[in-house]
Amino acid sequence: MKASKMLISTLKEAPNEAIIDSHILLLRAGMVRKLVSGVYNYMPMGKRVLNKIQEVIRKHMDEAGALEILCSAVQPKELWEESGRWYKYGPELMRFKDRHDRDFCLGPTHEEIFTDIIKNEVKSYKNLPLNIYQIQTKYRDEMRPRFGLIRSREFLMKDAYSFDVDEEGLDKSYELMKETYKKIFDELHLHYQIVLADTGAIGGNGSHQFMALSDVGEGNIVYCDSCGYAADEEKAESKMEPYNTDVVVQDLDEVHTPNARTIEEVSSFLNISEKDLAKCLIYYARDKYVCVLIRGDRDVNEIKLGHALDVAEFELRLASDREIEELGLVKGFMGPRGMPLEIIMDLEIAEQKNFVTGANKADYHLINANLDRDFKVNKIADIRLAKDGDICAICGKPMKGEKGTEVGQIFKLQDKYSSSMNCTYLDENGVNKPMIMGCYGIGVSRTLQSIIDQYHDEYGIKWPVNVAPYHLVVVPVNYKDEEMKKLSDEIYNEYKKLDNEVILDDRDYKPGFKFKDWDLIGIPYMIIVGRRANEGIVEVKDRYTNEKVEMYANDAIEMVNRMIKYQLGEEM
Repeated sequence: MKASKMLISTLKEAPNEAIIDSHILLLRAGMVRKLVSGVYNYMPMGKRVLNKIQEVIRKHMDEAGALEILCSAVQPKELWEESGRWYKYGPELMRFKDRHDRDFCLGPTHEEIFTDIIKNEVKSYKNLPLNIYQIQTKYRDEMRPRFGLIRSREFLMKDAYSFDVDEEGLDKSYELMKETYKKIFDELHLHYQIVLADTGAIGGNGSHQFMALSDVGEGNIVYCDSCGYAADEEKAESKMEPYNTDVVVQDLDEVHTPNARTIEEVSSFLNISEKDLAKCLIYYARDKYVCVLIRGDRDVNEIKLGHALDVAEFELRLASDREIEELGLVKGFMGPRGMPLEIIMDLEIAEQKNFVTGANKADYHLINANLDRDFKVNKIADIRLAKDGDICAICGKPMKGEKGTEVGQIFKLQDKYSSSMNCTYLDENGVNKPMIMGCYGIGVSRTLQSIIDQYHDEYGIKWPVNVAPYHLVVVPVNYKDEEMKKLSDEIYNEYKKLDNEVILDDRDYKPGFKFKDWDLIGIPYMIIVGRRANEGIVEVKDRYTNEKVEMYANDAIEMVNRMIKYQLGEEM
């Protein structure tokens, strides 16, 4: 391909909306262009990368015995009512009516559709196990789309579903998909961690996420090097810090704490550790307000809190200042004693004695507060976020924390959808039984940006060869110069014969402009044809190392071809 015939959409600067490197480079390198918030068009370079990621996914899914289909993004309300999710899924579900006033949604996921297909197509145990998948656009009406393709309203996803006769079969299908995902992300050169995960709106019993490690990832994971335990922050558990059981319970006392509202202010005013404070938060949960108590140095895990209260994530939120005031409470001085609301308390603070909490009175706190003697609670549960340095619940060693971006997740759905949607099979005795299902997703567009996140420098993207939009670019310093043009054309034509994906930059631009374009776009190899063209000597640049070396053109052709084939895993 000649550059003069290409749509090269590079930018000197990215729009102000882009704040993380991968999003900035996604836009500056011309991979995508924003249509509206959270919705992007893929430009030629970005589409080529997207296609190559899909090829890797298809190769390994097909090798695992999965069958590809393609479903409609438009889904009828009736199927979602069968599964019970039409009202439970939340505001992210994009709903609409057709001209006949029938309700539909744009699919955020496809459990209902796949279940309905197999329900109608498969009747006997003889046709199971079965795994079918698709690569298709999904839609979720995110409240706050951000970070480019990481959190968008329209995205490309690979979703697969396994159907088995029993739990043992599901376990095998699940492990096969876990190993398949490892092969996919390994071939895509992603650095990732497999972690235990919450099942969320998908449901089921048991899930793992594949987290691409990132300094700016929107998810947090904790893991233990000693025993291998790893989980995302929504699922992670940790051991409680041991308390001295010999502590003598002190008398409750009310102390004046003027203008000390925050944990930091109260801790400083009373000269105590934040661990000795009980933080009091008010949440609105579906149709009621609840009081949440947690240690002062901890954060609430809203996923765990939702499970403890049996409400969906979208039904749970912090109460506003106005709502707190209408409840007759004083923000900054709230506490469990005399609290008119249902109280849920974290396990960790429940074990503590003589802690400090609000007195439900402006400018006052209680010291030496103790559960049961001074107040009662409705429920005690693990509702805290695990974090770096916490004690591993498995082996008791300190855990580490890292950020990551979820690029894949697998679920054991069991009979969650098959039972409610009557997706059954006849066993060898002629008895109808629900199929046992698994679900396996990969964020294809999100994976593209995650590769950029892990492979870039101050000059631009550094694509691994197997997903790069092109393998190499031939850049004549001045294409109007006869010697440079002749040698550039020869190199370009030779690479085309060798079946490499090659660009000839025949544009009438200054060489520095062209070099910056290809560094930004991230083409793995560049052959520069300059002043020594009449000697048959060129310069080869490796984008990954940014090193340059001069050599004869024939040697350059052979060396770069050999390196490309090696990195593609092809025989020479």
